[in-house]
Amino acid sequence: MLPPMTDPVAHVLVVEDESAIAETVLYALRSEGFAASHCLLGSEALQVLQTRPVDLLMLDVGLPDIGGFEVCRRVRALPGTAGQVPVIFLTARNEEIDRVLGFELGADDYVVKPFSPRELVARVRARLRRSPAPGPDAAHWQVHGPLQIDREGRRIRHDGQLLDLTRYEYAVLAALLLRPGAILSRAQLMDHGWDARADSADRTVDTHIKTLRAKLRAAGAQRDPIRTHRGVGYALEL
Repeated sequence: MLPPMTDPVAHVLVVEDESAIAETVLYALRSEGFAASHCLLGSEALQVLQTRPVDLLMLDVGLPDIGGFEVCRRVRALPGTAGQVPVIFLTARNEEIDRVLGFELGADDYVVKPFSPRELVARVRARLRRSPAPGPDAAHWQVHGPLQIDREGRRIRHDGQLLDLTRYEYAVLAALLLRPGAILSRAQLMDHGWDARADSADRTVDTHIKTLRAKLRAAGAQRDPIRTHRGVGYALEL
């Protein structure tokens, strides 16, 4: 297995309408330390590129709304760094004319289905090594599946998207990220961020868990990563 990519964190946007392929690609990328998010449609990908930083675009040619070649053409017309994002095409078509067209539109690589997830990750790594290195800020981020935490800056991201967290929401999620999979009691969670007993009722912790779940859903989490263990506490399952 290739060594995991942990630092800096690169965000890969996967645009693929076949759920089985998308899940395989996302799992392969996240297992190797990448932040990876998913869009079903080309139009969604164009919106993401204009609102969030993306380090690499993995683009299916046969999308149901806008063809992948057209999406690539529109991406290259975007201003600033969004229009310069590396593009790797995923396609079931292996004709030379398609590969030539993809490269002429500005693609950086071309992967034909079926493909090896390991090879695909290697191609992503190789392409990102040729991209400009991210700034020093990236060195502070630690990767835990789709979540990344900068403990020095007290920031947490989901698939590259910064979460707008209150002080206590950050404290709860940061505590869970210290020990993914472990069940932490409310008292243990409060020990990581509460400095006054007046603020530390059990219901207060439950309220912050509820708002955290809502913010994770809004950031694109497909399932709730925070599991409730009734009468015991909470655990983060990535």
